Amino acid sequence: MNEILLGVDPQELSVPALVWAADEAARRGLVLRLVVAVPPAHGGLRYDALARQSALRVRAESAIANAEDLVRELRDDLRIATDRVNGAPATVLRDMARHAALVVVGSRRLGRPAEMFSESSVVVPLTARANCPVVVVRAPEHTAVHPPTVVVGVDGSESSRAAVAFAVEEASLRAARLRAVWVWPRSVLAHDDGGEGLAERRRLLAESVAGRAERYPDVAITQDVLRGHPVEQLALASQESLSLVVGRRGRGGYSGMRLGSTVHGLLHRAPCPLVTVPLPQRERRTGDPARADRSRSGVADRPVPAAPHGTGRRAPRHGTVR
Repeated sequence: MNEILLGVDPQELSVPALVWAADEAARRGLVLRLVVAVPPAHGGLRYDALARQSALRVRAESAIANAEDLVRELRDDLRIATDRVNGAPATVLRDMARHAALVVVGSRRLGRPAEMFSESSVVVPLTARANCPVVVVRAPEHTAVHPPTVVVGVDGSESSRAAVAFAVEEASLRAARLRAVWVWPRSVLAHDDGGEGLAERRRLLAESVAGRAERYPDVAITQDVLRGHPVEQLALASQESLSLVVGRRGRGGYSGMRLGSTVHGLLHRAPCPLVTVPLPQRERRTGDPARADRSRSGVADRPVPAAPHGTGRRAPRHGTVR
């Protein structure tokens, strides 16, 4: 896990995602691997399908070359690797994520049906299934706001504890403060709105971040219990933040269901880079839908082999670390 993956979209290069990934790789001292996937052609050996596939390869080569040039302008001392891989983008990135510290992607801001079911969807299936944290960058982080802040959503679950662990490390790397937020939805039951309920949630929030200040004495941690809808309140709380970190805890057959409603809503509403953190491997050995799906099908995940590179000036450099 010595690299950060950046998914390069050959249709539209996300500059905010590229900048975020390059900065994060530099902060963590990791290799930045630029990955572009060429989807399979449909229609067998029909001429138009083969012509389309050839055009996609050319576009992919151009996109990854442009991305590499831009990264080198930003960080000339950064170690970079590049890969052009045949396969569906979400599947390629998910398989490569098993050996990465982070995966970073931009967002095309697709509608909900397109994000869940279209072939071009990357964000939802990748966020739902990747074994490492996934960072979705829809807009640049708010670096001009002081003090710099990382926000983490907490609900007492094991997945939110994993999110807190990631968030406090991220805050330390960025010399930022950490704001831990527990959102308490309003209840139709009047007795649930009393002081005892608030005190209980404050206690659970404190337990969720307990011990972090001792491990990261450089990080100031604040704790807030907010009332309202989780998506709305977390979006508001992170309006001027470097990033918003949440755990992934959803269950279900479709990727969108597996994410959970809060994460899915934040993919559309978060005003800063959104980091989703899965449970650690030991916690996912039982009950991981993706693992169960693979077990039932009898097909294990395998790395997607890299496609042969062309003969252009950059081809020999693909797949290597500089």
